[in-house]
Amino acid sequence: MKVKLKYFAHLREIVGKVEETITLPEDTTVKKLLEVLSEMYGVAFRDYVYEKGGAEPSPNLNFLLDGRNIMMLDRMETRLYDGCVFVIIPPVGGGV
Repeated sequence: MKVKLKYFAHLREIVGKVEETITLPEDTTVKKLLEVLSEMYGVAFRDYVYEKGGAEPSPNLNFLLDGRNIMMLDRMETRLYDGCVFVIIPPVGGGV
């Protein structure tokens, strides 16, 4: 299946692109996708996405599947599907 990925902020610099489409096996979960991306993009990606030395993604990041936060779905066990769009949103700061 093909999954479209979109990157923002520092993660965009790490992977060197704004978006890409990758091919994954059917029934790939978000957890497995992040493992695949860690292998593709190395330590810099892993250090950005995961808590230091941990196996769980940073709570400061939001992961969206077709605009829906995976925390409202099946979290890291959310299954991807052909044609979906997966986005990693970095922490947002600022304000007045």
